[in-house]
Amino acid sequence: MSHGAEAGRRGEKVRSDCWVRVEPRPRGGLELRLRTKVEAMYGEAVRVTCRGVLEALGVKDAAVTVEDEGALDFVLAARIEAAVVRAGLGNGAIFLPTPGPGLHAWTTRERFRRSRLYLPGNEPKHFLNAYLHKPDGVILDLEDSVAPSEKDAARLLVRNALRAVDFGQSERMVRINQGERGLADVDALVPQNVHMILIPKVETADQVQAVDARAEKARKAASLERPCLLMPIIESALGCFNALDIATASPNVAALTIGLEDYTADLGAQRTLDGHESFWARQVVVNAARAAGISPSDSIFADVADLEGLRMAVLEAKGLGFEGKGCIHPRQVSVVHEAFAPSTEEVEKAKRVVLAFEDAQGKGLGVVALGSKMIDPL
Repeated sequence: MSHGAEAGRRGEKVRSDCWVRVEPRPRGGLELRLRTKVEAMYGEAVRVTCRGVLEALGVKDAAVTVEDEGALDFVLAARIEAAVVRAGLGNGAIFLPTPGPGLHAWTTRERFRRSRLYLPGNEPKHFLNAYLHKPDGVILDLEDSVAPSEKDAARLLVRNALRAVDFGQSERMVRINQGERGLADVDALVPQNVHMILIPKVETADQVQAVDARAEKARKAASLERPCLLMPIIESALGCFNALDIATASPNVAALTIGLEDYTADLGAQRTLDGHESFWARQVVVNAARAAGISPSDSIFADVADLEGLRMAVLEAKGLGFEGKGCIHPRQVSVVHEAFAPSTEEVEKAKRVVLAFEDAQGKGLGVVALGSKMIDPL
């Protein structure tokens, strides 16, 4: 049953986005009503894009209203498609933007994952310049940062962004939803060359294996050569007790992390700055990751204004054995990188160890003394 529907965002504070309303009608052809803030320079180009998307989706008889606040083509296409689908039109047709250079970027299992920058999946204004802050990974988030009513539209927006946006050297990550909705996310996004999927609220190995199987199916159907890597997120007491099984659930699991907001809620505890309530859980994640031969990554630091507090939190995480940390604001990225970098003392010690071993090998020794400590080969 066709009916009027809308998608996107409108209002004075909206930028790099648009609002679309589709009103189906039995006859009369296609009527496009467009208001765009870039009318003087790009108005006709915006009209061409809108009509091209509607034609590709098979929309022939409808009144379509678009209020554009400087959205790029991939955003316009996603918002129009969402409104068309919500209006009961399109018959399952999709519109994929022209591929950008980032679509063919690749990653490796072994690489720096010191920082992962979360970007709300329904806010395209955050996508375009994320790479300028040089996070090791950019996460297009479909879970907690997206309202339930907007998850269908956000999936299309993230799909198009993966196809069209160049995220530079950052690993292309997506945090999917839970359950069947998350598996539908996998179907739509893996063909667009997602490097790593973050799986929320994992409590059993079965959850990881379900995502992995779906990702492998989508990868093969799209003829992608490299597997999609996985990062399960442990966010409950049960998840902690199953951490090693989760970490070893698939060869494609490359990292393990923890979500402390939901973990402390599961405990019925308050999250504190010193983190005494989550110390055990964080150590469980580190130990499970190390036992599985994958990278352990810490939770986010929620106070984006407290950069000194963030630095201390990263140093603590590093001391516990973590190799990375989540970021919820671009300004956190450089602080995380600096705090995870080896100190001058650590670098000098490493040099002395290497020189000592080279000297020991020259003398045919298996163990060498460095100061008052004996150092064995690993």
